[in-house]
Amino acid sequence: MKGATLSTRYRLAVASRGVAAVFAGYGLATASGICLALFLPMSRSEAVLTGVMVSFLVYLCAVLWAFACRTALQAWLGIGVPALVLGGLAWLAKNGVLS
Repeated sequence: MKGATLSTRYRLAVASRGVAAVFAGYGLATASGICLALFLPMSRSEAVLTGVMVSFLVYLCAVLWAFACRTALQAWLGIGVPALVLGGLAWLAKNGVLS
């Protein structure tokens, strides 16, 4: 087959998307679960359970996003920026800045 070989650049882009999906997606899911547990107006146990259940859906969406984007950079930004924002909100809430 002509043209059946894959370039190194393509392989690195796919590997980068995989790393973004696994590790940054996990960070996004964790941060979203923590924020939901902290900010939902219900009992603590129900908020934690809801946060954990929603975090599985967030992780699934992050993995799908990583491989649906046009570029690996867009995948990283689309997962990393919300993860940093939610992580920052959780940190601020935990340290008493947000009530």
